[in-house]
Amino acid sequence: MSVLDNVDAATNLAKNNELQLLVFRVSDSEGSAYYAINVFKTREVVESKNHFLTQIPSSHPLLEGTIILRGLQIPILDLPAWLGNPLTKTDLQKSNILICDFNGIIIGLRIMSAFRVIKKNWNEMHAPDSYRLKEDGVVINDTRLEDGSLCLILDYEKLLADVIPQAMVDVELDSLELDKSTIPSKLQNGTVLIAEDSKTAQRALINIFKNANLKMQMFDNGKKLVEHIASLGENASEIPAIITDIEMPEMSGFTVIKTLKANPLSKDIPIIVNSSMTGENNKREAESLGADGFIDKTKSHNVVPLIISVMK
Repeated sequence: MSVLDNVDAATNLAKNNELQLLVFRVSDSEGSAYYAINVFKTREVVESKNHFLTQIPSSHPLLEGTIILRGLQIPILDLPAWLGNPLTKTDLQKSNILICDFNGIIIGLRIMSAFRVIKKNWNEMHAPDSYRLKEDGVVINDTRLEDGSLCLILDYEKLLADVIPQAMVDVELDSLELDKSTIPSKLQNGTVLIAEDSKTAQRALINIFKNANLKMQMFDNGKKLVEHIASLGENASEIPAIITDIEMPEMSGFTVIKTLKANPLSKDIPIIVNSSMTGENNKREAESLGADGFIDKTKSHNVVPLIISVMK
């Protein structure tokens, strides 16, 4: 039986501010770290030895090459090397490849072994300031396994941006050259609030709003954004729009939507979900909770026109 066989429906988890993580290791050495990824970004785990790797000349050093799996050509990224722990030739033979889906981009991550799937509440996911202070940091948040072991969640969007930048949002793709007359005055004069925990995605959104000459305020997670809106009281109605990721420590984007839409002071603020969790279930769940729009992170450059369209 595959380690990924017992996965709950994303919608059931979302209602309870929960997520499921696939826990894995990139080394078999004693005391090596545990890492995790949201199971809804994973497809399957395959044995490396069963798949021929075709190298790509002049590619990024962390892009090992490609394999063919079910008719798809899939780039393989050297996750252990990105973490400063490159595998030996012997380990490579024993390693596995974790097939993932980011915004419809299928990639393979080199790992040593998949451990198991665990369920966590988002308030059990922590993002210490030490991770945020490092511009080149690769850890985005952490949690604890039952035995107390630390389990690290990585900034996979940073890995993609480093190795396959063409797969990420192009903030220079300027659909942002907007006719000023089409921008509602509330948006021109107000400040859009954004909840996003990935520094890579934060930088993209900051540049997008800068290019559009619009004001925004960034929060590292949904809980901080919700608390800020609560502190505004009746002035919350002046917020032109909110953008939220789904996957965040402390409070998921689904809980952000549910909380804000249940509050009479914030229920009419348009909420846009900006996520790499682009499955139809997630889109339906966001819509059922009251989200006004959904955009995947590789198309974030279209977020301003989307805000304008939902404000009208």
